[in-house]
Amino acid sequence: MIQSNVTKTKSLGADLRALRKSRGLTLSDLADALDRSLGWISQVERDLSEPSVFDLKQIAKILDVPVSILFGQAPTPAQEAGIIVRAHARRPIGSKEQGLVEELLSPDLTDEFEMVHSTFDPGAVMEDAVTRPTQEVGYLVSGTLDLVIDGQAFTVKSGDSFRIKGVSYQWSNPYEKPAVAIWVIAPPVY
Repeated sequence: MIQSNVTKTKSLGADLRALRKSRGLTLSDLADALDRSLGWISQVERDLSEPSVFDLKQIAKILDVPVSILFGQAPTPAQEAGIIVRAHARRPIGSKEQGLVEELLSPDLTDEFEMVHSTFDPGAVMEDAVTRPTQEVGYLVSGTLDLVIDGQAFTVKSGDSFRIKGVSYQWSNPYEKPAVAIWVIAPPVY
């Protein structure tokens, strides 16, 4: 019998546990919100039970994350699982509705932080400011991006970095070229 050295990374349970804990929810809190048993939630977090698509949508809504983050990763060589994320195997997160394409660079959400690759399309705008209970550092790899952080307006260019520490922010790319940024966010929010 030939064994494959490619494995499907089982990260859903670990990711759910990390997201639940980052929001200060207990297993009981999540079970109550989903109207499911505590045992079922525990089994899902240990990858012993698979939630339905309906369950995933409900979990995503409760945890305030895009449902796409809950669909796991592409098959990975066993020796790379949880360590390496290949460019073709990044997990998409968020939606492209605002002209923003985001991919998770971290192998999963079990660390104290997450890394995200963000591409802001030309003309893309975040209409409403958001405030998250996070510390975020961004590095603009290419392009130009306008930011409003805690009411202050900034224009950042390729090679610039910035920090957002639990204050409101919004972004826009009124320029002709895409802007690409790498973000480090703690604790994980996706």
